Amino acid sequence: MPGGPMPRIPSTAHAELSRSPSYWTLSTSPLHVLVFLSPLIALYEFGSLYYLHNTSGAIRTVGANDLLVRFFDLFGATGLHLPAITLVVVLLIWHILSKDSWKIRSDVLAGMALESCVLVLPLLVLGLVMHSQDEKARLAALALENPVVDLRDSSWQARLTLSIGAGLYEELLFRLVMITGIHIFLADVFRVPKRTAAVVACLISAVAFALYHDISIAGLRTGTDIRPFLFLTAAGGYFAALFLMRGFGIVVAAHALYDIVVLVVMPMRS
Repeated sequence: MPGGPMPRIPSTAHAELSRSPSYWTLSTSPLHVLVFLSPLIALYEFGSLYYLHNTSGAIRTVGANDLLVRFFDLFGATGLHLPAITLVVVLLIWHILSKDSWKIRSDVLAGMALESCVLVLPLLVLGLVMHSQDEKARLAALALENPVVDLRDSSWQARLTLSIGAGLYEELLFRLVMITGIHIFLADVFRVPKRTAAVVACLISAVAFALYHDISIAGLRTGTDIRPFLFLTAAGGYFAALFLMRGFGIVVAAHALYDIVVLVVMPMRS
């Protein structure tokens, strides 16, 4: 060969390369998920203080965040930022218990961002198809608060903050907590096969996700249009599948990106 024979890689180097975790493993690891989500957590916490005040001066937050705060209230723990602190602590403890490396790979974080942008596209297409004739219904899809209050009346900063908060705390509640809890209950307590338990957990979380949103603005309560409920159930199922296959970080980013497009980008363009 020109230039002489290729240098031999020591066997220890071969072993190190074979032990190196892949992108698909690291992108679901708690440390990379925590670092990946840290900017979103910070943006929501600061944005909630500056842009989410109602006319009385009180801070209005994402409904899932409120549910988590009320849950903590039952145990005497109070604090506006408690859900965020809990999320960070849970991921840190998970990482410590996993005994994984503390090394952060920037290429993995970049890949997670790109993957989230790609995985949100099917949901955007479905949403546009189902709500193309009704702008209010389109904005109500995956609405972050009671959609009787037109979200277009809020500033783009407030809608951006709410979009990020929905991605973080709705996924924390409906995917990380609900799916994990139901799966443990069915598989460990009732000895249901793990795959069956996962499917049941996903279905329950998808329906709960749809029922959690107030979609009366689209006529569901009067029986005139069931599309918003079907869309939200489908979206919940899609997020559940992403959570199981690609982990918590990817599904949070995809959810937040969807809401940013629907609640921030599209109203600006119109």
